[in-house]
Amino acid sequence: MNKEKPLYTLIPLEDFKALLGVDDREDKISRFCLVTATLTIEQYCKRKLLRKKHIERLEFYGDLVLPLAEYPVQEILAVYIYVYGNEELLEPEFYDVIPDCGTDSNLPFNLNVSSALNRRSGLKSLRAYYYAGYSPNKIPADLASACMELAAWNLNRYRGRHIGFTGNVKGNGREGQHFEMSMPENVRVLLEPYRRKTI
Repeated sequence: MNKEKPLYTLIPLEDFKALLGVDDREDKISRFCLVTATLTIEQYCKRKLLRKKHIERLEFYGDLVLPLAEYPVQEILAVYIYVYGNEELLEPEFYDVIPDCGTDSNLPFNLNVSSALNRRSGLKSLRAYYYAGYSPNKIPADLASACMELAAWNLNRYRGRHIGFTGNVKGNGREGQHFEMSMPENVRVLLEPYRRKTI
């Protein structure tokens, strides 16, 4: 028996349907709205938000603190070093993560490596394998609310309630109105803490 692939969403489908009073006949459109909302939120925040495995190459020039691209980091699976083109496993005692893995801190994370690496001749880069993002059962409340609001906004547009339409635009087959793709302001406010921070 084929197991159904989990829906890529920041809130469960059943929660969305229950809160909005959506019945099973609108399952397909509800799924579409949830996935679209989640992907739109990730695009707006310029980062992946759901827990996912990442493989990242980190150039090494002697700096012992190496920024990781995704956050929050939940688990480091492995770190490899490349010395004269050969890959070697870096033992866990030679690195840690700041802040600690699993803290769900909404800040960029850094791989902190031992100064012993500076004594390795020919070391040019490292490759980190890690899990980052929020687990489905640990989505922050404001992030889940943003997904709910955006998915509901999209559902209402698809139902023909014209939320998100603006008027007096010609030449698109629907003279007098066009589809406004902008994100509602209340969703933007909720997402502000989750937008990618540069340091």
